[in-house]
Amino acid sequence: MYIKSNREIEIMRTAGRIVAEVLEKLKEVIQPGITTKEINKLAEEYIRKNGAIPAFLGYEGYPASVCTSVNEEVVHGIPGPRVLNEGDIVGVDVGAYYEGYCGDAARTYEVGSCTDEAKRLIKVAEESFFAGIEKAYEGNRLYDISHAIQVHVESSGFSVVRSLVGHGIGKNMHEEPQVPNYGLPHRGPRLMAGLTLAIEPMINAGKYHVKTLSDGWTVVTSDGSLSAHYENTIVITANGPEILTKL
Repeated sequence: MYIKSNREIEIMRTAGRIVAEVLEKLKEVIQPGITTKEINKLAEEYIRKNGAIPAFLGYEGYPASVCTSVNEEVVHGIPGPRVLNEGDIVGVDVGAYYEGYCGDAARTYEVGSCTDEAKRLIKVAEESFFAGIEKAYEGNRLYDISHAIQVHVESSGFSVVRSLVGHGIGKNMHEEPQVPNYGLPHRGPRLMAGLTLAIEPMINAGKYHVKTLSDGWTVVTSDGSLSAHYENTIVITANGPEILTKL
């Protein structure tokens, strides 16, 4: 695990702010009739306009600057000509490098008016993130975060995706440690000030099983149920967690 200096954290704050601003701007434009390709274009333009570089573009061959995952798509949906319709939900994952350091965050948006179940799924995904970071204090164990997320999601009647995890982040988008969204408390490495993590609950309305489509990227729920994704980059400080990707 790579503990960041104050200077590195300051750069990551800037990267995180750019990511957060992208997600805030997308909230204003995501509505019935927009295509996922248009979402990608708007996000990339804003990232580059602010002196940053899209983190996902070209990563292990990924062909776009953001991920757009619709309805039963969990993560890594590739933007394209797909038109979003009234009642859809779409998870948008955004990453940006600024001066060599990465910020990474995701939100799931309603498209027009959604079902009550979809609204609750989105809400619980966000709530579970905050339940997790209540445990993100120096001296606690990593899986204290994981356990808190799992308890909140499952007590709400949803399931936590098991085969995908959060991660450390910094000079690289993916660093150690891996951060599962489930697990037993009081286990895993000790949390230390200066540790930066991308914590990202991925939760399903149905069962937790997922599969990857033939494009090699898009992960979907195996049972076709809806999925929601909520993510922020945080840093652990002596005074508790600080979210770097939230305005």
